[in-house]
Amino acid sequence: MIETTLTVKHKLGLHARPAALFVQTASRFASKISVTNVTLQNKTADAKSILGVLTIGVAQNHTITLMADGPDAKAAISSLTELVENNFGEAESA
Repeated sequence: MIETTLTVKHKLGLHARPAALFVQTASRFASKISVTNVTLQNKTADAKSILGVLTIGVAQNHTITLMADGPDAKAAISSLTELVENNFGEAESA
């Protein structure tokens, strides 16, 4: 299992377009991937489920933990980390 912790800087957090991009990225991998909202008392969801990701309520500046287990876990975590760290392809939020 591979795990990493990140801070979501996007002004919408993991909602709307950023959530859709996150789920699309996670769905490209065979590994089981979960996302935990550490800021909100460790609510966890399947990273490949749009409803699950929206339900854990990740807002701007929340800390998340990504966990992946499977044949491409390292690549999955790498891709999702890059997506979050690059602010989902948008300019930095104020």
